[in-house]
Amino acid sequence: MRSSTIASAAPRMLVQAPPAAASARGQRPLAASAVFSSRSTPAGLHQRPWLGRLRRALAADRFVLHYQPIVALSDLRVSHHEALVRLDDEPDGRLVAPVRFLPAAERYGLIRELDRRVLERVIALLGDPDASPPAAGERPPRIAVNLSALSVADPRMLGYLERRLAQHGVEPARLIVEITETASISDMPRARAFCAGVQELGCAVALDDFGTGLGSLQYLKHLPFRYLKIDGEFVRGLAHSRSDQLLVKALADVVRGMGGETIAEFVSDPSTLPLLARFGVDYAQGYALGAARPLPAERPQVRIARLRARAEQASRR
Repeated sequence: MRSSTIASAAPRMLVQAPPAAASARGQRPLAASAVFSSRSTPAGLHQRPWLGRLRRALAADRFVLHYQPIVALSDLRVSHHEALVRLDDEPDGRLVAPVRFLPAAERYGLIRELDRRVLERVIALLGDPDASPPAAGERPPRIAVNLSALSVADPRMLGYLERRLAQHGVEPARLIVEITETASISDMPRARAFCAGVQELGCAVALDDFGTGLGSLQYLKHLPFRYLKIDGEFVRGLAHSRSDQLLVKALADVVRGMGGETIAEFVSDPSTLPLLARFGVDYAQGYALGAARPLPAERPQVRIARLRARAEQASRR
């Protein structure tokens, strides 16, 4: 999804109610410390003193993380979660969606600190054996964190990441680092070096929001990755759009040929799931499979079991 604060969840972040509908990955949730899209025009950006507000929020640790499941289409089991950030500083307790504050965080140079805060919390959570123990038969949980362009370009970020993983005793394979197309295309050589460095540490790389920019194919050709996330622009109307179907199938084929896996974003309609599986997409994320919620996340196994049962019934017809 979008940027870093989306992925982590440490002790305090396990807070409050689920995000507003428009903020979770079923529509276009903006992942936390990410490179916010230039398409966003956050309401209130010029109406509130965001610089002071964000500094106070960082000082008082007022950012919370919610986690959205990413589900394997082969068996409808949860593969990992993406961390999505919210701001918790409203007097009435309502959470502020990232589309409102991330642009200001980047504008005022606070995005790197926010990214690091999120990474620290997520890695600490992954290193806490009591925070989110796996259910019987499940592997230890993995979490995806979306980093901003400034963090991708920061020569100190890889060292920071390596130190935090070692400090908390976290197996690097349990952390997935997402970068957006905008973040990578702005400085391709540096983005390539960053992705290669992340993989050398043992973490996986996910290319987020694929298809939103004019440089998509360049992005795919030059950056090392494990996962490619297909933007919701090509997923929402999949059942009715022949062009979307052709594009999604082609992407799944190309990525598989390159040794990677695909994740369809913003899947809000369960009827889309069989289509995605048929076209060779590996994973799905969106309201159809579970909204972003605080951890410890109620594992969406009840909902997933229902979907699996429906799929089995449909296959018998």
